[in-house]
Amino acid sequence: MGIFEAVILGIVEGLSEFLPVSSTGHLILASALLKLQQSEAHKVFEVVIQLGAMLAVVEVYRKQLFARPDLIKKVCFAFLPTGTIGFLLYKLVKSFFQPSLVSYMLIAGGVAFIVIEMWMKDRPATTHTLDEISYKQAFSIGLVQCLSMVPGVSRSGATIMGGLLFGLDRKDATEFSFLLALPTMLAATCYDVYKNYAVFHMADWQNIAAGFVTSFIFGVIGIKALLKFVTSHTFVPFGIYRIVVGVIFLVFLF
Repeated sequence: MGIFEAVILGIVEGLSEFLPVSSTGHLILASALLKLQQSEAHKVFEVVIQLGAMLAVVEVYRKQLFARPDLIKKVCFAFLPTGTIGFLLYKLVKSFFQPSLVSYMLIAGGVAFIVIEMWMKDRPATTHTLDEISYKQAFSIGLVQCLSMVPGVSRSGATIMGGLLFGLDRKDATEFSFLLALPTMLAATCYDVYKNYAVFHMADWQNIAAGFVTSFIFGVIGIKALLKFVTSHTFVPFGIYRIVVGVIFLVFLF
C-alpha cells in the first residue's frame, strides 16, 4: 500500500465512521477494490486511522467534554460492555474481517434501520437532551454497540438505533454515538497496536500518518453533515444505501 491508497482509505474512514454505514465494512470493501491484501499490518492500519476520526469528535465537542462530567461518566459506563467483550473475544472478532460477511451485514443492518424507523414512527422520544440520559439507557446502548464488533454492522448505526429504541430523539442518539466513539475507538486502537506492533515497518507508519490526517479532516466533515441531516430526516435513506451497496458487492465482487 502506498500513500495514495492510505489517503483514499483515510477519506473512507473519516466519512463513514460517524455515518451509520459501517466504517470498518467500507474500509474492508474499499481495500478489496484497491486489491490490498488483508494482512495483519493492514488490519491494524484500518483500526489505527480511526484515531483520526476520534480526534474529530474531540475537535467538534471540545467545549462540552470538560463542561459536562456526568455525561462523560455515562459515556464511559456505556463503553463497559464493548470493552469487556472485545477484550475477551479479540481473536474471534478479528476472524470476522471478511468482505462477504460485510456485505451480508450491510444488507441486514439496512433492513433493520428501515424496520426500526417504521416501528418508531408513532412512538415519541422520552429523552430530549444528552443530560437526561440515564445510566440504564447508557448501558443499554453500550450493549447494542457490541453488535458492531461484526464488520458491516456499524458502530454508529448500532448505537444510534439503540438510542432510538431506548427513548432518545435522533439528534441526541446521534451525538451520544459520537461521544461513545471516544473510549471505544481509543481502546480498540491501543489494544490492536499493542498486540501487533511487531508487524509494522517504517513505510507502514508513513501510510498511517497520511490516513490519520485525512481521517481527521473528513471525520469533522462527516460529523457536521450527519448532525445537520438528522434534524429533518430519518435514517431510512441510510438503510436503503446499505442494502444497495451490500447487494452490489455480493453480485459484482464475489
